[in-house]
Amino acid sequence: MSQENNYHALSDDKIGKNYSEENLKSFPIQQNSTPAELVDALNLVFGKQTYGRAVHAKGIVMRGRFLPSQQASTLSKAPHFQDIAVPITVRFSDFAGILTISDTDPLSSPRGLALKFHLPDGTETDLITHSFNGFPVATIDEFKELLIALGSSGPSVAAPTPADIYLAAHPIAKSFLESQLPPPVSYATLTYYAVNSFKFTNAQGETSFGRYQIVPQAGNQFLSEEEIARASPNYLADEIRQRVADSPIRFNFRVQLPEPGDEIDNPSIAWPDTRKTIDIGVIEITEAVHDSATVERDLLFLPSRLPAGIEPADPMVYRSPAYIISYQRRHQ
Repeated sequence: MSQENNYHALSDDKIGKNYSEENLKSFPIQQNSTPAELVDALNLVFGKQTYGRAVHAKGIVMRGRFLPSQQASTLSKAPHFQDIAVPITVRFSDFAGILTISDTDPLSSPRGLALKFHLPDGTETDLITHSFNGFPVATIDEFKELLIALGSSGPSVAAPTPADIYLAAHPIAKSFLESQLPPPVSYATLTYYAVNSFKFTNAQGETSFGRYQIVPQAGNQFLSEEEIARASPNYLADEIRQRVADSPIRFNFRVQLPEPGDEIDNPSIAWPDTRKTIDIGVIEITEAVHDSATVERDLLFLPSRLPAGIEPADPMVYRSPAYIISYQRRHQ
């Protein structure tokens, strides 16, 4: 069994604390950058984290369930795509690797939504999404280069800064940084997009490719400028605790399918909104955990922790070892 499939059956604690740099070398990492170098680059931008994550440090953990649709099993034989509801752990987050960042700070976008599906056989599979359709770069090496350029720039650095130079040559990354949405009314009023493409295989052996979309049943809603000025630094966690106490929060879970010519292995290129989508179920969030700070510190979401029936289809999936490094550093 490969390392990639082996950690599908292991607990977060087992993976996070027991995997060494030597273990990580055997993961199917498709880049020159090491996992530690990628985390170091994130620390260069946001500062070294000793308690929280290197990125998406501030968040809140919730629980619920995933109710698959009848169409889900036609797409994949994955356990959570069959005709049974499965429990989920959910973590909403702000983007920056800064635990104290205000929810209205521009560096809080894109927001994150990470899902851990607790499968019937006792194993888990994870999904990581954010509130922007696309990624700033195509590969892990390019992501490290972007982070180093950003972290090496600032008010005291003469123009053109490394960031100026990088972004001038990389218009997609520039658009990503400059096109973020305003602060939302709630974590529950944003659409989230998977960073990656996946290959799906159903019980009949039929395969297809797709990208996840998680669409709020409450619709996309954002604060006005006046509301932003009045909002508290932690309004998102406060709001969603109250929202879920009143009634369950629901998202429609979809897979967008490509057409010929669409780039499957390049996460920086979004597919047009006109592409067909399949509704594969509903994500229902029913409660906020009581001690979110403790729970989320011990959670480890891995992009390539996937069950049979779902496979990576682009190179950014293989950033999982960097998540393990970040986990280990916040538990030193």
